[in-house]
Formats: sequence, structure tokens, C-alpha cells
Amino acid sequence: MVLPIVVGVDGSEPSLRAVDWAADEAALRGLPLRLVYASLWERYEGESLAEDLGKPSELVTAEDIVRTAAQRARLRRPDVAVSTDVLPEEPEYALVHEGHTASALVLGTRGRSGFVEMLLGSVSLTVAAHADCPVIVLRGSHDNQIRAGVRGRIVVGIGEKAADSAALRFAVEEAKQRHATLDAVRAWRCPAHETTDHPLLAGEPARLHEQHASEVLDKALKDAPADVDLRRRTVEGPARRVLLDASHEADLLVVGARRNPGHLGLQLGRVAHAVLHHSACAVAVVPEQV
Repeated sequence: MVLPIVVGVDGSEPSLRAVDWAADEAALRGLPLRLVYASLWERYEGESLAEDLGKPSELVTAEDIVRTAAQRARLRRPDVAVSTDVLPEEPEYALVHEGHTASALVLGTRGRSGFVEMLLGSVSLTVAAHADCPVIVLRGSHDNQIRAGVRGRIVVGIGEKAADSAALRFAVEEAKQRHATLDAVRAWRCPAHETTDHPLLAGEPARLHEQHASEVLDKALKDAPADVDLRRRTVEGPARRVLLDASHEADLLVVGARRNPGHLGLQLGRVAHAVLHHSACAVAVVPEQV
């Protein structure tokens, strides 16, 4: 079964840029594209109906939104099959449900300034925390370059349990499809209680932690395909800061999020949460099973 790339659209410019990005991605992967608008408009419409059409006025608007988005996608990528749907559901619930039969979910966001932007950010965070497929969130980047292949670089964060990592597999596939360099980054830190002022021992704790980071990286990448332009990097510092720094030179930052089936709350670690809020490029959150 061929699973589509699904985009959440709402008529905003960020969501239309998400359509562009997703259309490019669908063309790269040879996948169909599905555009979804979701809202519980009937709760708020009252008597404001489009009586001549026999439909709620917001439904008419929603259909216009998905139709315009579909036209944009077809003009950009005529070879991609595009379908649309308008769903009478809360956006978070609808998009998480769509993720059950999607190869990836793509969302746009306006950032964090203003009430509307905060609401959109809440949708992105909720979907990224609960979807069981990769979720790509396109942030309003510092140079507005929200499209595939600008810099030719994918960054993936390598965690402590990176063996057989879904995030790494996703990043490798992205790098192959885009003919991009893959930066596999492992952050490391020397705990403060292990440091010493003795000049003969000062470098030893740091060396051991860096060596461990290098071993974790080597283990994670031992089966990486030879046809990927791969760059291994161990960097001292908190993982959040290291990955955010790397995002300024990347087209896509890939991080894993471990899913615990018995846990009902947000299932995003501190690193994934931080990069979703602050990354300078698009972020892919890839679910990892515990």
C-alpha cells in the first residue's frame, strides 16, 4: 500500500509553504499528496449559513482553502497525484488520525508571536507528540527558505539508544533522495562533578566522555549505506544547543521521539520540544518505540 504525504492546511501563508515543501517531497519519493483541512466549525457557526448552498459558511471557505492549495500543489508538481478532504474534527485529533495511514505529516507554523501563532504552535506540538508517523514542522526560518534542497544538508541527532533508530533511517533516506550530505551529530558533556583543577587530570574526564560519544556514533552508523555522503560529528555541549546551532546550516533537522504506548501525555523529550520551538530550519520528529 502506498501511503501519502499528508499536509494540514488552513489557508495561511505558512500552510501554503508547507504545501510547497510537501509537494516537492512527494515528487522526490514518488508518493501521492493529501491535503486536509480540519475544524469543528459547526460548534461556532450558529445561524451564519450559506443558505444558497445549504452548507455552513465555514465549510464553503474550507472547501475553497483545500481547492486553492490543491491547485498550488499541481502547478508546482504536475506529476504528483493530489487529493483533498475537509474534516469536521479538531485539527489535532484529525491530523494524528491521518498519521495512521500516512508516510509523513507536514505542518506549517507561524512561530510564537501572537495568540493565533500560539494556537498553531499548540497543534504542531500535539501532533508531533502523538502521531505514529514522522511529523515535519516547517518553521518560519531566518531567511524564509522553506523549500527542499537549499543547502544540501540534513542533520540528524544521535541519541544514546541510536541502534536501529527510526530517526536515523528517515534521515538516511532523506539524504539519499535529495543527494544531500548527512550530518550525524552526537552531543556530549562532561558532568561538573567529574571535573578537576589538577593540571595532570583536567582533560581525562572530558576525553572519556568524548570517546564514549564517538563509540555511540560509530555503533549507530555501522550499517549506514555507502552511497550516502555521511559526516560524523561529536560536539561538546547540551544536545539542544548543539542541534539548534547545526540547524542554521541545514535544510532539515531530524530528531527521534520515544513513544510509550501506556503514556497518555505529551511524548516529546526536551530536545525535540526545544528544536520545534527554536530551529532555524524544518524539523522532522520521528517516533521511536520504547
